[in-house]
Amino acid sequence: MRVSRFAALTSAFFVASSLALTGAGAAAAAQLPTAGGYVALGDSYSSGVGAGSYDSGSGACKRSTKSYPALWAATHSPSSFAFTACSGARTGDVVSGQLGPLNSATSLVSITIGGNDAGFADTMTTCALQGESACLARVGQARTYIDNTLPGKLDTVYGAIADKAPSAHVVALGYPHFYKLDGSCVAGLTEKSRAAINDAADAINGVIAKRAADHGFAFADVNSTFAGHELCSGSPWLHSVTYPVDESYHPTAAGQASGYLPVFGSAA
Repeated sequence: MRVSRFAALTSAFFVASSLALTGAGAAAAAQLPTAGGYVALGDSYSSGVGAGSYDSGSGACKRSTKSYPALWAATHSPSSFAFTACSGARTGDVVSGQLGPLNSATSLVSITIGGNDAGFADTMTTCALQGESACLARVGQARTYIDNTLPGKLDTVYGAIADKAPSAHVVALGYPHFYKLDGSCVAGLTEKSRAAINDAADAINGVIAKRAADHGFAFADVNSTFAGHELCSGSPWLHSVTYPVDESYHPTAAGQASGYLPVFGSAA
């Protein structure tokens, strides 16, 4: 996801999502041959913002060699690997600018998308700067969008993927909870605000899972691997507010390798 809209704010905050599963699943998947090509689509949670080691040729998309798609491709050596995920991407950006590498020979596709459409970045900025009441109201607006508008947006993306890569196994990954409730944080957002943000992540994951299933795609839930590694956990795999500001609320390199990668490896 992208924070360009509010990067000028000195207390800018960012929101996005992540993934997870078990090392055993990844190890088992590593033993299987990958016959066709792999295409990695989506937003900053797939491009690897927050993990560092960015490909200079990817520019503002900030594609990382430590992202789960790059790590999976390096281990499995698919016949081809196209990495078009981009920081800040919304559903429309995927349809208009990321689907070029898909074709009838594509065998595997991964995607994280929907968080930017739902306005989580603006939601987190509101929560950080305007207090609990404004935070809860803004989360409510995001929930309304998630419930009423996002399903149709995802249908458009998923339909376009299926049309261009009809033989591909598609894995739609979700976003993790940002906060461990009753955790170690002694400042910042209120506990009620943190709970509302986690609930919004559950809502968007629920919509992604339902729309993915209806298109015959797999859904990968990362909350199992991120459990105990949220913000306020004492051992987070997510950045809090950081510099560069666009890495805030994104998975660290550990979050990509130990959160997203095993879950994707199990579902791929």
